[in-house]
Amino acid sequence: MGQVVSIEEHRIPRRKGMEPLWREVLGARLRALRHDRRDTLAETAATAGISPQYLSEIERGRKEPSSEMIAAIAGALGTSLTELAGDVAGDLRRQGSVSGSVPTALALAA
Repeated sequence: MGQVVSIEEHRIPRRKGMEPLWREVLGARLRALRHDRRDTLAETAATAGISPQYLSEIERGRKEPSSEMIAAIAGALGTSLTELAGDVAGDLRRQGSVSGSVPTALALAA
């Protein structure tokens, strides 16, 4: 798929007995991409046309951004929406195999 970026060091909140949410895994992936580029929140946010505070909330899995917003952030990070969605789906699959299984429909929907 896209760049090989590990999200292992980026903490994804765990809800006891539940798999991670899409927004949590997306946020960890975005943060990993931004750190890999050595960009600051302010730099990436400015390029994407959003506030650094909003980008921070997205990276922490607190906000569920629109597809347009995700595409803008992906572009600011030098990737495409397609590559990002595929990477997040892969992350969900891997995390689901650790804590149970991610339903195929969820993985394919990403």
